[in-house]
Amino acid sequence: MNTMTTNPTAWEQDTIKSAVRQRYGQVATNAASGCGCAPSCCGTDTATGTAATSPAALAQRLGYSPSDTTAAPDGSNLGLGCGNPVGLASLKPGQTVLDLGSGAGFDAFLAAKAVGPTGRVIGVDMTPEMISKARAHQAKGDYAHVEFRLGEIESLPVADGTVDVILSNCVINLSPDKGRVFREAFRVLKPGGRLAISDIVALAPIPEVQRGNWELYTGCVAGAAEVSEVKRWLAEAGFEDIRVEPKARSRAVLQEWFPGQGLENAVASATIQAVKPDR
Repeated sequence: MNTMTTNPTAWEQDTIKSAVRQRYGQVATNAASGCGCAPSCCGTDTATGTAATSPAALAQRLGYSPSDTTAAPDGSNLGLGCGNPVGLASLKPGQTVLDLGSGAGFDAFLAAKAVGPTGRVIGVDMTPEMISKARAHQAKGDYAHVEFRLGEIESLPVADGTVDVILSNCVINLSPDKGRVFREAFRVLKPGGRLAISDIVALAPIPEVQRGNWELYTGCVAGAAEVSEVKRWLAEAGFEDIRVEPKARSRAVLQEWFPGQGLENAVASATIQAVKPDR
């Protein structure tokens, strides 16, 4: 398939998922060779003028603190995010947290520290290699209240009304059915539960030649939805207090990831927040 349509058929959705699964399976397997963020692999550190291939350096540019990047198990941060949803979430001890597209577990492990041993963290990812890597990190630390489940974010392996907060970091843009992702998120949240998401959104229609580029799609750009679409899907799912806020500071990072393509004018990292009504 040469292009990705805005309303993909079931066959096209499977093709998209297969491409994404293959890309991130390779990232998990080859993580030791460097970060796996975008085709240009993390660009340049503007402070030093050197290649910013360190996942820790990238994470700190995107909103994590130096202590965050050392608190999680080594190797759990693969440099795949576009923000800091854990910082956005203001987690409390005892809460149950769900991480959509949990990867090697970086955000899940940070969330586990925030909710403490009386809380619970569930990570869901559709890539077996990522689940294996996350579970290996879990086994090496004190994370009895964390678990990782293989599954798709469009069909979550999570019971209804059991989650206080949903996190996700630069993953929902990869889904070919984002509306369904938000409906599933609404289903598993408790009344009063909320979303704390960092993702890539489109500021303007993405040209078809770029939307049909597999490298850009699996690099978290070509599949981005416009802000108005994201708000509509959230409202249709039943959410209230919807806020989708693009971050201007992401422009420089995107320009480095995709030099010469002008994508920093078309997409941005954004925070996405919404609440399930408490009734």
